[in-house]
Amino acid sequence: MPSLHDHAAAFQALHQAGPMLLLPNCWDAGSALMMQSLGAPALATSSAAVAWSLGHGDGDQLPVGKLITCIENITRRLTLPLTVDIEGGYAEAPQAVGETVARVIAAGAVGINIEDGRGAPALLCRKIEQARAAAELAGVHLFINARCDVYLKGLVPPEQRVTESLARAAQYREAGADGFFAAGARLPAEIAELAAGTPLPLNLLALAGVPAAAELRGLGVRRLTSGSGIAESMYGHIAGLTRDFLRHGDGAAQAAGAIGYGELNGLMSG
Repeated sequence: MPSLHDHAAAFQALHQAGPMLLLPNCWDAGSALMMQSLGAPALATSSAAVAWSLGHGDGDQLPVGKLITCIENITRRLTLPLTVDIEGGYAEAPQAVGETVARVIAAGAVGINIEDGRGAPALLCRKIEQARAAAELAGVHLFINARCDVYLKGLVPPEQRVTESLARAAQYREAGADGFFAAGARLPAEIAELAAGTPLPLNLLALAGVPAAAELRGLGVRRLTSGSGIAESMYGHIAGLTRDFLRHGDGAAQAAGAIGYGELNGLMSG
């Protein structure tokens, strides 16, 4: 089993050279093991999907203790680097965010996503500084991916999105970020400007309307994450199968496209 330091070094390297990093977002140990078995080079969690799987809403509603237990469950058998979405750090106080990051690292993660949301960029800078300090104290080169919500939350008029995003990228880099996540960016010309305008590896969110991976590579994108999309699709399938079962009591629909009991049990056993 690779060490935490091995995972940290490998995860850093995935952002610097080679093909664009395609990073699926898991939400529990079972989804992580499935994604690992399909050849993912690393995994991320989705804050929304983790919260939903535990019966909580997204948006800093998940108790940190439950998040830590989830990470521990995932990393118990994971042989890949894991980065964890911690939303805004589950606290406003930067010191409290640093304490949470220390727990996330101790649970086995080598990266985090942390977002500005509708807050001031200066506040995220202080949180990043505390996250970096916690990582240095732990002796781990944590990959800090700073998520900028200018696009996702429509914080400025469209013509100002690139300029505002790059201004934030510069601040977050100065504070200690390793990557820049322009969640919600879709237009190829703007994506190219974002990639060229910061030395940080650019991360995008795979949403409807975002160019395909091959085009994104040419635009300079280094990382593409699935976000909560896989989990949303999974819940859609659960809803459809449950409706069908409650209506007809027929198990045939459940078997269509299913992974067999033996294969799933074998994957999860160990």
